[in-house]
Amino acid sequence: MAYDLWVNETLYDAWGQRFRVKRELARVQSDFQDIMIFESETHGRVMMLDGVVQITEADEFSYQEMIAHVPILAHGEARRVLIIGAGDGGVLRRVLQHRGVEKAVMVEIDGEVIRLAKEFMPGIAGDAWNDPRAEVLVADGIDYVRRAPDASFDVVIVDSTDPIGVGEVLFTDEFYANCARLLTARGLVVNQCGVPQMQADELRETSIRRGRAFPDIWAYVAAVPTYVGGFMTLGWAAKDAACRAVPVEEIRRRAEAAGILGTTRYWTPEIHAGAFHLPPYIAEHLPRR
Repeated sequence: MAYDLWVNETLYDAWGQRFRVKRELARVQSDFQDIMIFESETHGRVMMLDGVVQITEADEFSYQEMIAHVPILAHGEARRVLIIGAGDGGVLRRVLQHRGVEKAVMVEIDGEVIRLAKEFMPGIAGDAWNDPRAEVLVADGIDYVRRAPDASFDVVIVDSTDPIGVGEVLFTDEFYANCARLLTARGLVVNQCGVPQMQADELRETSIRRGRAFPDIWAYVAAVPTYVGGFMTLGWAAKDAACRAVPVEEIRRRAEAAGILGTTRYWTPEIHAGAFHLPPYIAEHLPRR
């Protein structure tokens, strides 16, 4: 298969990163987006959607652990988890590591992402696809939350692309209002909000929208090398503000009971707590109440 020696990311017009390609593994134009998977020299296998890096084998754990473990452990009693997007299966895998999770529903709009991830990046999801607690749907996430029964989930995790193209509907007032409705009394939702150094508007605007449906709005951070530009923010919207102020020792106790303590490569109880203490250049984009 013919390929260029270098692949350039196209997220920003005037700044970016590039990878030297050892081998192109797949290039597919799905009904929704251009999907490319290649073997890099430095980061293992890499998946790009419409020219933007989504995941690499080298640092996927940083993002996946923080977007999955933080909300589940912050809640403390999550039994049912809804995942929107995350077609590579990495979030599903981390959610199912929690012994207390009884059901994880994953809704991915693009079945080609799932198919290609299974074929070319199987280590990302591991055995999660076959876990009896998992329900994987190729469907529209906005439609799913619109139809979901009231109080049917404890945690919602939105692992989508940026609010352009296929991911745009997952950042609307309607979407967050439906998330609030389908969540239980102490329910919460987290979603990726971009890199504030380069995408501050994304964090600011989505925080305002989440604030129309939830009383507690904040963000927490993770350092993911291939999401260039500094900290990646994960938006936080909760019905109970106490969920983001759980002491470190209680988080440790919950993690041990869940079976994840000592299994992670990025997340720790201390990092969990510290991630909510934001640098001023990030915190200034969040609404004050």
